[in-house]
Amino acid sequence: MQISLDQYRVEGIESIITPALLIYPELVAANIEAMLRLMKGDANRWRPHVKTSKLGYVIRQMADSGVVNVKCSTTLELSTACASGARDVLVAYAMTGANARRVREIAAANPGVKVSVLVENEAQLPLWLGSPVGIHIDVNSGMNRTGIDQDRIHEIVAIARAAGPQFRGLHWYDGHISAANLTEREHAAHTGYTRLLEVVRSVETAGLPVPEVISSGTPAFPAGLSFQPFEHGAFVHRVSPGTVVYNDFTSLGQLPEEYGFLPAALIVATVVSHPLPNVITCDGGHKSVSADAGVPTCIAVGRPDLTPLKPSEEHLPIEVQAGGIVPEIGEQLYLLPRHICPSVNNFDEAILVAGGRIIGIERVTARGHESPLTAAAVSSAQAAEARRQDREKHAVP
Repeated sequence: MQISLDQYRVEGIESIITPALLIYPELVAANIEAMLRLMKGDANRWRPHVKTSKLGYVIRQMADSGVVNVKCSTTLELSTACASGARDVLVAYAMTGANARRVREIAAANPGVKVSVLVENEAQLPLWLGSPVGIHIDVNSGMNRTGIDQDRIHEIVAIARAAGPQFRGLHWYDGHISAANLTEREHAAHTGYTRLLEVVRSVETAGLPVPEVISSGTPAFPAGLSFQPFEHGAFVHRVSPGTVVYNDFTSLGQLPEEYGFLPAALIVATVVSHPLPNVITCDGGHKSVSADAGVPTCIAVGRPDLTPLKPSEEHLPIEVQAGGIVPEIGEQLYLLPRHICPSVNNFDEAILVAGGRIIGIERVTARGHESPLTAAAVSSAQAAEARRQDREKHAVP
C-alpha cells in the first residue's frame, strides 16, 4: 500500500512531544463525504460506531454532515455522543447491573436524544421496561460473540412482543465477514442477510412492526449497501461502519480504492535508537500504536523501505530494507496503524492538522471509561463508612 506523505507533513513537527495522535479534519470531512456518496447522499442509512471517532469534535463533524444516528459501546461514548450532536444512539453492547443503570441515567438526562440498547433474552427486559430507553434485539450473525441464535425465532418474537412500544428493531453485526476478495465477502454477507430477513418476516408476521434493521461493520458494508431487499422492506436499514471516518491500513486494503477513503488519523513517532545497522527504533510501541490486530502494527507513510517489527510497550523496532535510507535519530515518522480504533483510544489528546499546519488540539473525549463509581455510589459508600466508624466509636469495650 503506497500513500503519499505530502498531504500529511506537519510544519514544525519537531516541536511535538511524541508519540502523538494527529487528526486531519479536512480528510475526515472527505471520508464522510465519500461514505455519503456511496449511500447516494442518504445520511439516514449510516449508523457509524463512535468507538473509532472517539472525539466529540469529530462526532460534531459527522452531525454537521447529517450523520446523527450512531452506535457506541461504553457509557462514556454514549455521554459524548449525546453531547456532540447525535440524535439517536444505540448502545451496541450488552449492559447489565450498574452499567445498565448508568445508561438509564444518561438517557433521562438527554431527553432530546433517542437512546436504545441491545438485549438477547427476555430476562434482560426488566432492566429497561418503563424507561425512555428503546430496545433492539441482538441477533447472532454467526460471529458467536453476542446475540440470540437466529434460528430461535419464537424467542425473538417473544422478546419483541414483551418489549412492546420500546421495541426498535434488530441488530446484526457481521464483523467476522472479512474475506480479502470483495466478491466472496459479498456472497457470504448476502447469505447472512437473507437469513436475517427471514427473522424480520417472522416478527412482522406476528403482527409486530420492525422499525429498524442494523447490519454491516466496515468490511461488510459494501455488501450491506448492495443487498437490494434491504431497500424494499418496511423497515429503515442502516449500515454501521465506523473505521471509515479515519481509516487504517486494514480498512484501506479491504475497501475498493475508488471509494475514495483516505487516512485521516496518524501517529507521529520519533526515531530514538539505531540498535543494528539495518534496524531503527522509534517511540511507537503498543501503548500508542495498538498491537491487537497483529504485526506489523502499522506502516510508515511514505517509507515503503521501512518494515515495522514486533513492538514492546514504548519501543517499535523497524527494519530498514536493503537499499533503504536509514532515518536519523531524532527524525519523525508518520505511522498509519493496522487498527486505528484502539490506537486513538491510547491518547488523551489529538493534534488537529490542516494545510500542513497545527490548528488546534482536542481531547479524545470518549477515551477509556467513566469513573467506576457514580456520585450516588460514592455517597452511599461514604455513608456506610461513617456508620461503621460511628459503631466503633460507641462500641462497649
